[in-house]
Amino acid sequence: MRWLWIDRILSLEPGVRLTACKAVSLSEPHLHEHFPALAAEGALPVVPAPLIIEGMAQAGGLLVGHARGFKDDVVLAKVRKADLAFDVLPGATLHFEAILTAIDDAGASVRGLVRVHDPAWQGPQDLGTIELMFAHIEPRRDSILAAEAFRTLISASVHAGGAGVAGMVL
Repeated sequence: MRWLWIDRILSLEPGVRLTACKAVSLSEPHLHEHFPALAAEGALPVVPAPLIIEGMAQAGGLLVGHARGFKDDVVLAKVRKADLAFDVLPGATLHFEAILTAIDDAGASVRGLVRVHDPAWQGPQDLGTIELMFAHIEPRRDSILAAEAFRTLISASVHAGGAGVAGMVL
């Protein structure tokens, strides 16, 4: 993992669950022309589904890594299921809730729920579920970069007043 797709960790129950969020901005270049323009209208700027899966993978990977004291690299091994019900537009915030369902020395499984908070709606809506499998591998040289990015994310999340992450350390 060389870049962060999640903005903040909202809560952590060690070894159980982690919730993170991503604010979607119109200034993100990957949103533009994700779908081709139709003759009558321009292209719709939507979040590509693989990036939604990436957000869940990062949230789940943090949960798994934390559960094992970040002693191994945690890599996404398999997307078992990804059911997403609608497109996500700029201005919305994605919430990734990762729940640890199994973990051992070889790897882990995570079930995730993605919710969308949009200022145009009355309240959050469930976007869908994502089930992922992770593998534990021996730390690589470039793991230092990923660890530093996660330290920054954790520090920013704690500094922002996230009582649910106050005890989280890398």
